[in-house]
Amino acid sequence: MMSFRWATPLLVAAVLASCLAIIHSTHASRAYYADLQRLEGTHWYLQEDYSRLMLERSTLASPHRIAKLARDELVMRTPDLATLHTIVEGVH
Repeated sequence: MMSFRWATPLLVAAVLASCLAIIHSTHASRAYYADLQRLEGTHWYLQEDYSRLMLERSTLASPHRIAKLARDELVMRTPDLATLHTIVEGVH
C-alpha cells in the first residue's frame, strides 16, 4: 500500500512535467519557424539585389559601352596602321 501512496503524486508530477515540455517545445518550434520565415524573406531580397547587380555589372562592362566611353570621354581612337610599329624580340 505504501508504494501506491507515492505513485499517484509521482505520476501527476510526471504528466505535468511532460505537459510543460510539450508547451516549451511547441513555443520553440514556432519561434524557429518565425526565424526561418524572416531569413527566407531576407534571402529572397538579397537574391534579387544580387541579380540586379549582376545585370548592372554586365551592362556597365559591355564592349560597346567601353568603346563609346573611350572614344567620347577619353578621346581615344584606333591607331592608324601607317604609324603602327611592331617590335620583334631579340632583333636589334
